[in-house]
Amino acid sequence: MNPRTPLRPLARILDARARGENPDVIEAENIRTRHEAMHDRARARAESRLLLLVAGFCVGFALIGIRMAELAAATPQEPRVVATGRGIQAQRADILDRSGNVLATNMVTHALYAHPRDMVDPARAARELVRIFPDMDEARLLKQFTGGGAFHWLRRKLSPEQVQAVHDIGEPGLLFGPREMRLYPNGRLAAHVLGGSRFGDEAVHSAEVIGVAGLEKAMDDRLRDPARLDEPLHLSIDLPVQAAVAEVLHSGMQLLNAKGAAAILMDVRSGEILAMVSLPDFDPNDRPLPPTQGDPADSPIFNRALQGVYELGSVMKVFPVAQALELGLVTPDTMINSSSPMQMGRFRIRDFKNYGPQLSVTDVIVKSSNVGTARIVAQVGPLRQQAFLKELGFLDAVPVELIEAPRARPLVPKKWSEIHAATVSYGHGLAASPLHLATAYAALVNGGYKVTPTLIKGQGGIGAQVVSQRTSDQMRLMLRKTVVRGTAKMADIPGYLVGGKTGTADKQKPGGGYHKEKVMANFAGAFPMNDPRYVVVVSLDEPVETSGTEARRTAGWTAVPVTAEIVRRVAPLLGLRPQAIEADLPTNVTAVRN
Repeated sequence: MNPRTPLRPLARILDARARGENPDVIEAENIRTRHEAMHDRARARAESRLLLLVAGFCVGFALIGIRMAELAAATPQEPRVVATGRGIQAQRADILDRSGNVLATNMVTHALYAHPRDMVDPARAARELVRIFPDMDEARLLKQFTGGGAFHWLRRKLSPEQVQAVHDIGEPGLLFGPREMRLYPNGRLAAHVLGGSRFGDEAVHSAEVIGVAGLEKAMDDRLRDPARLDEPLHLSIDLPVQAAVAEVLHSGMQLLNAKGAAAILMDVRSGEILAMVSLPDFDPNDRPLPPTQGDPADSPIFNRALQGVYELGSVMKVFPVAQALELGLVTPDTMINSSSPMQMGRFRIRDFKNYGPQLSVTDVIVKSSNVGTARIVAQVGPLRQQAFLKELGFLDAVPVELIEAPRARPLVPKKWSEIHAATVSYGHGLAASPLHLATAYAALVNGGYKVTPTLIKGQGGIGAQVVSQRTSDQMRLMLRKTVVRGTAKMADIPGYLVGGKTGTADKQKPGGGYHKEKVMANFAGAFPMNDPRYVVVVSLDEPVETSGTEARRTAGWTAVPVTAEIVRRVAPLLGLRPQAIEADLPTNVTAVRN
């Protein structure tokens, strides 16, 4: 019956009255019919919905059954961490050296916190905690436990022995929260490379570990990426080589009474850094806080190999000579006026010794003549010198994977005049880091190709050619002669053909001028010079050699013997066999570009 059909149709009511029937019966019949129609429609709707629901359940169970069958037939896999929402990312990928030795990893530890309301004997708890942790204050602990607070952090991380000792107190209000901490199993070794880490966001049962310095900070996103937690980060650092360099440098620093030291060992063909040491150093498991006063360079967390920008002295003389050779302005045998002093306007340039009226270009390097270098750079010109040094990377920050790198910018002359060009040519007026020096020397000896320094294994490579193969050959021969008969004789190790250049620069005073008896002693070289593989740079801050009757501070007496011992120790670790005879340097050149 249509709901709109009237319950008391007029025609039927009049007809019923005419026959003497009760019209209310018609209305009751119409109501009954309407209710029956509505009931039939509701039943039909319910049946259709029930059928749809049954069909949905059947499809769902079928899909679940199919998926279960697929999982049963698949190869079992370990469960993976899936990041959901913001949360706390507590895990962090391992860091390994180039051979797979662990440099940084995670270790499960516990934090200690207190619920004072659950404590039975707060005074005893405070007393026992001070016995376990002598750096805690008993009065302060008791105040926390009785002051009405509901929660107090007591210790961010505990050793297993400390966990057991606290557990033995038997106090129900002392509780442990499991978490992961960053562990550096080699302690101080490669501390400035790794940098360190700390806890970030914390909860009772987890805490995130974030990098605070060095590579841990620079590669923080990569190390915390949930999709790459099972992919260790392989560095270019060689752990045994790093250990050998650190040991020799530390001994040399103590023997020579230096206040600090730095050393870098780099692959000349790829820019991969195999060792980077800065002393004094620190233990990244207990990283010191940054200094709030004094000279930042005196802090153990200061990376002298990267952040230390110094006037480097005569190690810089090779660059104007290489540029003059490349431009065809001189040859290794060209004679240069070396009369000392050399007058430039109101300035005089002097040599450490009087080398006579003339020196060949080779002997300008071998004997380390300031005057000869200044006369060579005068032929090159300030603008061309500036452009060449920029091409070698001396005017910009080193693009290495350390968070400190972008801020470690060289200090360059505001005005690049002829006198500035002269002083820069022999290592004054421009301050750069040992890493700048290593990168530039690699380009001079590897056939002339610029390299980008890297701490990541496999990320190195060569770039544009900055000098020709011929110029590179000539520079290698000069550097070798400097060791054989020049200022770096103590680096002449039998069998390893070391070549390099010394540099001794007076240290600048904070208020201007130079100290008379404080120097930065540097040596930059490579080996083996007949087929260069590695460049090595050693820098000593205020060294003094006191074995003789007079104190000696020059690099030939300080940085050079330390470098020689480093090469002697690391060459076998690098797989280099000693050569029985002196090789002919220009004939065994290995091209670095494929």
